[in-house]
Amino acid sequence: HRVDRRQRQMCIRDRYQRRVRGVSIIQQSSTIMSHRKFEAPRHGSLGFLPRKRSRKFRGRIRKFPRDDPTKPVGLTAFLGYKAGMTHIVREANKPDSKIHKKEVVESVTILETPPMIVVGIVGYVETPRGLRTLTTVWANHLSDQCKRRFYKTWYASKKKAFTKYAKKYAENNKAKTIDREINRIKKFCKVVRVIAHTQVRRLPMNTKKAHILEIQVNGGTDISAKIEYALRLFEKHVPIDAVFEQNEMIDTIAVTKGHGFEGVVTRWGVTRLPRKTHKGLRKVACIGAWHPANIQWTVPRAGQYGFYHRTEANKKIYRIGKAKTDSGTTDFDLTKKQITPMGGFPHYGIVRGDFLMLKGSVPGTRKRPITLRKSLLPQISRTAQEKIELKFIDTSSKIGRGRFQTSEEKKKFMGPTKVHK
Repeated sequence: HRVDRRQRQMCIRDRYQRRVRGVSIIQQSSTIMSHRKFEAPRHGSLGFLPRKRSRKFRGRIRKFPRDDPTKPVGLTAFLGYKAGMTHIVREANKPDSKIHKKEVVESVTILETPPMIVVGIVGYVETPRGLRTLTTVWANHLSDQCKRRFYKTWYASKKKAFTKYAKKYAENNKAKTIDREINRIKKFCKVVRVIAHTQVRRLPMNTKKAHILEIQVNGGTDISAKIEYALRLFEKHVPIDAVFEQNEMIDTIAVTKGHGFEGVVTRWGVTRLPRKTHKGLRKVACIGAWHPANIQWTVPRAGQYGFYHRTEANKKIYRIGKAKTDSGTTDFDLTKKQITPMGGFPHYGIVRGDFLMLKGSVPGTRKRPITLRKSLLPQISRTAQEKIELKFIDTSSKIGRGRFQTSEEKKKFMGPTKVHK
């Protein structure tokens, strides 16, 4: 009996010690943080948040280049429309590079840029909270494609926009109204911008409403020079070569192609989960810890993909083409041809007006307005200083695999067909 009692006490003591030891192990493990099984950089950039649909269909200029009084007066932006892409061949001019004096093939984007029409001038005054509009002066005559932008349903409206304003240009009223506002701009304003609109009726598009853009006037010794320059442009056409020149580096501002609502694998590029994962594998495995008891803003989530407002810097101008010329011809390729490929640009058509050839891609779909702005920074790199001399511009069909550069070349190779007989 005495032995049984001693064994019972030893069992109780061992059970108590195991219980105390287990509690201490739990307390010790709670202070050690867990670890990742695999280390990797995060998926997707946080610099472009929030990833939401753009409010504007046209690219908005948030900042204009800094004014330089030593330069002549001129405009700082323009508006073009994306037609499509092709490729060119040129000889690289980069000393100490492996491609120096060698032919390179590069992709280019064609933007059709019909002349813009200036219809107004805006004066801004500087305040502690930034720029503020002082007054606006409009031109005497505005085209219908410009007035359409001020109406939701043009056909059902009375089309009375600016009819009363035009009476201010009468001889007995101009000194009291128009001249008075211009003098106010000269006296108080520090920044002058013109209001210009595009000519969409010259493009292969169904829209009849012009896109309107404010363009800052830079250069000149004083504000009066800017205002006189802007007033001289009233109701006149401003071509693309009056704003930009070849070999210049510019910025493009546009809305990207929209893709609707997408999941985290497409939208953020996260890794898919293993095949046997319960309830789907195109997911984020863990969207956060227990505490804080909310989802962090850095966690990838499903939502809108595309149709973002984006600014891309340093696009080099390879060519400024003029209407009704052999714009696809180079000094090395003497074939007389237009810039439009055989069969036209897919989903766009034929480029009949002035155009801009930019290196690389441009955000947005075809027919989308692209805002072109002068560079904000001084361009001193070797790429910016390089002079571009094109050897060949591809104008073969972009529908399928094009073999021929012109229709005459195709007829010469194929011979007479039943259609031509």
